[in-house]
Amino acid sequence: MSVLFEGTAHTYGDHIDTDVIIPARYLNEPDPAALAAHCMEDIDSDFIRRTQPGDMMVGGINFGCGSSREHAPLAIKTCGISCVIAASFARIFFRNAINIGLPVFECPQAAAEARMGDRLTVEPETGVIRNLTQGTRYEAAPFPPFMQGIMAAGGLAAYVRGGSMGRQP
Repeated sequence: MSVLFEGTAHTYGDHIDTDVIIPARYLNEPDPAALAAHCMEDIDSDFIRRTQPGDMMVGGINFGCGSSREHAPLAIKTCGISCVIAASFARIFFRNAINIGLPVFECPQAAAEARMGDRLTVEPETGVIRNLTQGTRYEAAPFPPFMQGIMAAGGLAAYVRGGSMGRQP
């Protein structure tokens, strides 16, 4: 059975760093829901009020740059964002996102052409991204089966606890 993400695009520019995603003043907060309540607040104070479960975050180049903290992808995932599409990701953010089960897709053209409020779909198994508002289609690299298994399990820890290591989804 194929998964399909569908939601509204929340678009941001290049070099969105982890301090912008979740300001450092909240890093001592142990509750993921409390972190999510402050996601993007320093550059988009209405983000949390606008976001609906399943929406997507879209960024430019080097999305998630800065520190190696896992708080940033956790805040994004916990506020209901189904996936992040960007022209490119900081490698540590990319790995942290996979580790917590947040799908991330590199697709420079989709990221450049998406506008705030556009309706998007993403097929994780194939990497196909559609902008329903603009009537366009893009292709990101799909995740290999083992990474799909990690995300389906809800992250690396759940994947390992579930005994899924080495099995294909």
